[in-house]
Amino acid sequence: MLDFITWTADPAIFTIGSREIRWYGLAFAIGFAIGYMIVERMWKKEGLPPAWIDSLLIYTMLGTVIGARLGHCLFYAPEYYLANPIEIFKIWEGGLASHGGTLGIIIAIYFYSKRVSHKSMLWAFDKLVVPTGLVAAMIRLGNLMNHEIYGHSTDLPWGFRFIDNLHAWRMGAEPIFTAPSHPTQLYEAACYLVTFAICMWLYFKKEAWKKQGLIFGVFMICVFGSRFFIEFVKNDQEPFEAGMMLNMGQWLSIPFVLAGCWFVWRALRNGKLKIEN
Repeated sequence: MLDFITWTADPAIFTIGSREIRWYGLAFAIGFAIGYMIVERMWKKEGLPPAWIDSLLIYTMLGTVIGARLGHCLFYAPEYYLANPIEIFKIWEGGLASHGGTLGIIIAIYFYSKRVSHKSMLWAFDKLVVPTGLVAAMIRLGNLMNHEIYGHSTDLPWGFRFIDNLHAWRMGAEPIFTAPSHPTQLYEAACYLVTFAICMWLYFKKEAWKKQGLIFGVFMICVFGSRFFIEFVKNDQEPFEAGMMLNMGQWLSIPFVLAGCWFVWRALRNGKLKIEN
């Protein structure tokens, strides 16, 4: 049996001129494409106006990208980015935070609900979060291909050795490998896929969308609850987290888990969801 897995995947699929087409971007795009098809099924199931879907996609993508970028800049390195605000716009250099993306989506759905659907935000969230678990899993697989966001050293047989000098290696240097580490990208991807399956079951099999906020609350508990525990074996993203009792990702997850519990309680207080066949 192997003691570890040596990971030598190239982040780029191929190059066109000076531009790279990366696995991360492809995974993100596939997730959004499948998510769009799932939302189309929801629209048909409920007989909703087709024009609302395109607006939802635009609002969601803008909220995700803007929120994730600002979240990284303001949660993890505020001093640097406030002193160099032009760097905030260099999104191609990396630096996205899932908690910021979540806040960005919440703000985007607020405007979507006011300007497009004229329905409650929970009405939109109960639909939007169903494919979001799949998209989040695809993003974590992209992180795996990028040799980033991995965990502490481990002697477990599924530990991954990642390339530490990735840029130099891609330029022809000999690879320098990390110690075998927890592949936390895969841990999170697995949790998000389970969340996706639960939300699909709740929406399409149990019609839980009729209890507004239930699917949204379950999603928040599953995603941010799993994120909280996985952070215990994940490397800190910034040096300032080293002395913290809980790291930034964990502190940011707690309010989302509590909010999820409240939304589930609120949805169920007028009667239990029927889960029998």
